[in-house]
Amino acid sequence: MQKSVIEYLVNSAAKHPQKIAVQDSMGSITFTELLRSAFVIADVVKAQGLWKSPIGVYIPKGCHMVQAFAGINMSGNFYVPLDTKSPDTRIQSILKVLESEAIITDKAHEQQVRQMCDKAVFVIEDVLENEPMADADASQYLADQIDTDPVYAIFTSGSTGTPKGVVISHRGVIDYIDWAVGRFGFTSDAVIGNQAPFYFDNSTLDIYLMYATGATLDIIPEVHFTFPAQLVDYMNEHKISFVFWVPYALINVANYDVLKDQEMPYLKDIFFAGEVMPNKHLNYWRRYLPHCRYANLYGPTEITVDCTYYEVDREFADDEPLPIGKACRNSGVLILTDQKREAGVNEEGELCVRGSSLALGYYNDWEKTQQAFIQNPLNKHYPETIYCTGDIVYRNERGEIMYVGRKDSQIKHNGYRIELGEIENAILASKLVDNCCATYDFNNKKIVLFYQAEKEVSKGEFRKGVANRIPRYMIPTDYYREDALKQNGSGKIDRSYYKKQING
Repeated sequence: MQKSVIEYLVNSAAKHPQKIAVQDSMGSITFTELLRSAFVIADVVKAQGLWKSPIGVYIPKGCHMVQAFAGINMSGNFYVPLDTKSPDTRIQSILKVLESEAIITDKAHEQQVRQMCDKAVFVIEDVLENEPMADADASQYLADQIDTDPVYAIFTSGSTGTPKGVVISHRGVIDYIDWAVGRFGFTSDAVIGNQAPFYFDNSTLDIYLMYATGATLDIIPEVHFTFPAQLVDYMNEHKISFVFWVPYALINVANYDVLKDQEMPYLKDIFFAGEVMPNKHLNYWRRYLPHCRYANLYGPTEITVDCTYYEVDREFADDEPLPIGKACRNSGVLILTDQKREAGVNEEGELCVRGSSLALGYYNDWEKTQQAFIQNPLNKHYPETIYCTGDIVYRNERGEIMYVGRKDSQIKHNGYRIELGEIENAILASKLVDNCCATYDFNNKKIVLFYQAEKEVSKGEFRKGVANRIPRYMIPTDYYREDALKQNGSGKIDRSYYKKQING
């Protein structure tokens, strides 16, 4: 029985020793080199006497960051990816929650890290100059580890302003990766084109598919996502066959109509998650790349990346919503009404999840953990934890789960309960704009739309374009055009930014 993600790496290093495991803009490392670096980093960390402790990794996304993750896990500790582009105050806030005794960084950020904290600082370039012990054997390092030990903690925004550290176990990642490999048949031939930042949980699939299958992880330079034509050129040059991106990255390619003039013969699998994928843009990709497999994955950070999936198997109109499908293997999905009973067909309720995919909780925050991870109200016979996602969904007649929206994006306007996501879907389907974000002005009681388009769209055009898609009471009152909608660090629309623009 597998108990650590490191066992994936050990097996792939044995099968594919000289194959490139990770490549970035600075170079590449083989599976043998990745395993070797895991040993030397683990030795340095273990020498500090750390065990099952959080260790921050303050390094730009690249080979060094993956090497740090592997070494930390080999040592019996868990890693916490830190965004080098975040303000120092946010990093300090995370470190305060962690009470971490050590951070791994690189030479370029060493002085900055030493100014932010007084803990042990490991400089990865220096550490990698060490030699592993002559008799280094992964089984010795993993002997006392178990599958419910943490593998990583990812910090998300908190409602109080203090980031929340979601702690994920080895068991959760192993369960998820084994499902993905078995369900979709990934092999060592894949070239994985990474978009997700490593402090965003979508990257878990990229990293551990590489570990588990012996595939190559290609870290696409971030700048290419700003210039879609360059992005497609890069993907063709590097023969990328699999992507798991946030929809925004796919939408951008569609908006610039790049695929009209460029083929992508190597790309086989296009997966997406993190926010709603509009069929308007998905249909663009499907039209130009009909040979590809498309899959819509869903899950919050607290559920080890994803708990449902939908492999796109039929045609959809531009204004139709895309299913989030059915439960991943070994994930129990419940749709609960406000009365805490299971919802019927076409009846909306909150999506809740049970199973080994659940996070261990929020690091150093028992109160939030107990609020979010609760006893299954349908089981009164023994302890069974579920996580309530805050997402409103329903099952259609096909048995597919359909996403409606967030509880916290649901507004009450003129006596009507409205999901802002429904407004966005209608406006995108009208083809008047390239992208949009709906928010609510609570002070003046009106719906506001920020939209991305080449030129100004009049209120009359908006009203005419959506009149047959949504009722009048859902049509926005105010409209603001932007050249490009603001994104957060994960590549999603920064909805909190637009809320603040309107409500302060």
